[in-house]
Amino acid sequence: MKIFGKALKFVFCIAILMVANTSFASHGAEEGKEFSPTELINSHIGDAHDFHIADWNGHSISMPLPIILCTESGLEIFSSSIFHHDNSGEHQVEVNGRKFVKYNEVIYYADKFPTLTEEQKSGMMNGFNFAERPLNFSITKNAFSMIFSVFLILLLFIMTARSYNRNKMAPKGLAGFLEPLILFVRDDIARPNIGDKNYEKYMPYLLTIFFFIWVNNLIGLIPFFPFSSNLTGNIYFTFVLAFITFIVTTLSAKKDYWSHIFMPPVPKALYPIMIPVEIIGMLTKPFALMIRLFANITAGHIIILSLISLIYIFKTVWISPVSGAFVLFMSVLEMLVAALQAYVFTLLSALFIGQAVEEHDHH
Repeated sequence: MKIFGKALKFVFCIAILMVANTSFASHGAEEGKEFSPTELINSHIGDAHDFHIADWNGHSISMPLPIILCTESGLEIFSSSIFHHDNSGEHQVEVNGRKFVKYNEVIYYADKFPTLTEEQKSGMMNGFNFAERPLNFSITKNAFSMIFSVFLILLLFIMTARSYNRNKMAPKGLAGFLEPLILFVRDDIARPNIGDKNYEKYMPYLLTIFFFIWVNNLIGLIPFFPFSSNLTGNIYFTFVLAFITFIVTTLSAKKDYWSHIFMPPVPKALYPIMIPVEIIGMLTKPFALMIRLFANITAGHIIILSLISLIYIFKTVWISPVSGAFVLFMSVLEMLVAALQAYVFTLLSALFIGQAVEEHDHH
């Protein structure tokens, strides 16, 4: 009960910080600027070249991150603070004789930007339009969060390993917290789905994705620097994780797996129908992994921010208790979802790998 009480207090503080952080971010609405929930939500769930902390007395407080651009004239490295928080494409910056603008967190050549239509600026193909924009290898908010989470997980497990070297008895402290989770991944995810003969070689991968997803889900719930990113709500990130699972599954597949796809146990007259269906099924598995993690994490952030936005939409302080109560409830639910989605992704990855390495009995 003590642990539950501490967790509830922590979530309550996080919910209050969310409301306060959004209040600071919406400070401009008090100065004649119309409040836009869509703009607020997009700015929080999207990636950025800096950590926006607050707007105070007309000034934006943020933590700049390094911008790394590969241009026609070579590599350019500079701080994101040079843009002075402009994201509308109006403020031009000059670096080594080349001018750039930033529009919706996409950096363009300043001389090419005016020639682009609104469809080109907002289209999905922006990332491939290299004639109008340089290659961007910047350390964005999501990239920073990913690097930060890697070092955090390494630190946690190095400390756990050292505690086992010092203490040969029952694990205590951090080791006592992590050991049940590791055994859970081994005994309830890896073994039942991959099998006793094959599960050990896949344990490093399954443990990595479980803790990597879980830690980044929790980081996304904390609304202040160095947290507040939405890494697991980025579809490119979830695509890469799902693609890695697909590669591991495909490279581990045994003859029975491929035989079931290209020689399914049906009459041969049905092969022209069943083989394409089996191939599509093989590809839809990682697609489902990608969409499930992305959609659940993003939906949680959108709901919480929408509830906070009600305060500024109705423009009355009397809605604050209702909004705050729902934010607290959703924050508790999101902590559960953070662990649940890490579990589901790891479970399905183990299931797909198990199907690929399973040796079927032939009767």
